[in-house]
Amino acid sequence: MSTHLTLAAEPRYFKSSSLQSRLLGLGLRHTVRPILGMWARLPFDLYPPNLIDHVARLLPVHEGTSWRTVDLGPCQSEWLLAKDVRDVRGGNPGAILYFHGGAFLTCGLNTHRNLVSRISYAAGQPVLNVGYRQMPTEPITESVADGVVAFRWLLDQGYRPEHITIAGDSAGGYLAFSVARAVLDAGWGRPAGVVAVSPLLDVDSTSKRNHPNANRCETFPLNALERFTELALRMDSRRGISGQRVCPVKMPVADMPPSVIQVGSREILMPDAELMANRLVAAGVPCDLQIWENQVHVFQASASWVPEARQAIDEIALFVQSLAAGTVEAPAAKSTRKKKAARPRARAAGS
Repeated sequence: MSTHLTLAAEPRYFKSSSLQSRLLGLGLRHTVRPILGMWARLPFDLYPPNLIDHVARLLPVHEGTSWRTVDLGPCQSEWLLAKDVRDVRGGNPGAILYFHGGAFLTCGLNTHRNLVSRISYAAGQPVLNVGYRQMPTEPITESVADGVVAFRWLLDQGYRPEHITIAGDSAGGYLAFSVARAVLDAGWGRPAGVVAVSPLLDVDSTSKRNHPNANRCETFPLNALERFTELALRMDSRRGISGQRVCPVKMPVADMPPSVIQVGSREILMPDAELMANRLVAAGVPCDLQIWENQVHVFQASASWVPEARQAIDEIALFVQSLAAGTVEAPAAKSTRKKKAARPRARAAGS
């Protein structure tokens, strides 16, 4: 049986028509998806070296971007500024804390430097790009702990919590919400907002299995998500923390900061985005759920050639700038949607 969550939140739909986005989806469906399907069927655990992150060193960044390594103790990170972006010492009070995706198993600073540089340029804010520890070496709880250390580093540099936006894609979306929750629980103040791109927000695959997108996603077959669930739970058990980790969809949310969630209309992670948006809006927290027609998982990373990706990054930038301007509106709910306040224009991400 397939189900689709009835939303209290009113999503915003973005039409897609570019040839580039269709080619991207077709390419992933015939390469990445079958490879992940084969990995999920292996009768043994296989954790290949993170070769993709090493190869990604060759990828270009947005023109004029600079970055330096930041040693956070448990992990390495990067302090990145796009062209003409100033930090707090230069009079810019805002910053973005970013967590890359990769199912807590792969990817890293190199794979996401291009995307992060474009977000920095469009939003006009520096970014701390976090190379958090991952499975199979460490469980998800340690990834969250690294994120909290990264937030503390920003505070130590002079940034105020209400000027820090926490963002991430895929597994990084899990960390974005989890770190925001941890910061609130620590009494450090409320972050400015949360940006979640194609977020994985529930390790349990049940809702994904019962969703219409279960077999429509061009990146992930269902069995790959179920294999990931098994690995994550086994890692928790090995560390003696079974049942202690709380996924974002089950966290208290009434005091969470405003958020924007972007997800492709065919993604297998759609139920996670729907449930999180529903809970936030029901709790009175501003949440802009954006559904991008036929876009693939983290299509924003293809901004160098996919026009919809550049548009999505501009939407992220508008949200970040709205947070800084204090113009984020109340939650949009069915039959109670308010007229949108004027928002500042973002710099074009493809410029």
